[in-house]
Amino acid sequence: MNINGIIVGAAVFLIIGVCHPIVIKMEYHWGKKSWWLLFAAGLAFSAASLFVRGDIGSTILGAAAFSCFWGIHEILSQEMRVLRGWFPENPARHEYYERRRAELNLEKYPSHKNLKAKVK
Repeated sequence: MNINGIIVGAAVFLIIGVCHPIVIKMEYHWGKKSWWLLFAAGLAFSAASLFVRGDIGSTILGAAAFSCFWGIHEILSQEMRVLRGWFPENPARHEYYERRRAELNLEKYPSHKNLKAKVK
């Protein structure tokens, strides 16, 4: 019996589960400019995966690397979610969010406005 796939699958599941709240917290505290931290972590995990001898360890490190790389996309998307009001914004950065909403011509909670228009 070979349990390598189960081990890797469980590890990837945990990695994705850990990365999601990390992205949310990074955007909340530091904004989208913190993408480079995920890039650096992705490079470090990639390099580590090249030097680990075991297949399972190397695969898990590679999955962690590409989860970090995907996190770069997610941190940029997270800012849009905050701008739309789907996630809480950092009160210390409220002026930044208001300026970005004005630049992008976005309203906070646009889906609620559309919902009310459809109901009437």
